[in-house]
Amino acid sequence: MKRIDLLYWAVTGLLSVQLLAAVAMYFTDPAIRAGFAHLGFPDYFRVELGIAKGLGAVAILLPLVPLRVKEWAYAGLAFTFLSAIVAHAAVDGLATGGAPVGSLVLLAASYILLHRRARPISPGRA
Repeated sequence: MKRIDLLYWAVTGLLSVQLLAAVAMYFTDPAIRAGFAHLGFPDYFRVELGIAKGLGAVAILLPLVPLRVKEWAYAGLAFTFLSAIVAHAAVDGLATGGAPVGSLVLLAASYILLHRRARPISPGRA
């Protein structure tokens, strides 16, 4: 396996584990429910976001998912993380947006690596 493939799977795997852990917490952890209320969101949004993050994690992780679907999943997750940064910054200050910033960095790295893997290697780069 090439180095770019290993790096892609490491980053994408870490992101997917993070997303699936978030999904589990969204449905089981009372502190998460309180956090959504603190940010001013209705409870159904927590459920909706949990489902969306779970579907996004599956879409970017499974190799059989078409590239076009993966791209939509990356876009949706990017909007989610950017919105989380804004929500946390608006309510509690910019310093509280660290977790979604970290998620956004992992997402960007996974997206870039996804496309680098698909790009043909030129003779000078082998």
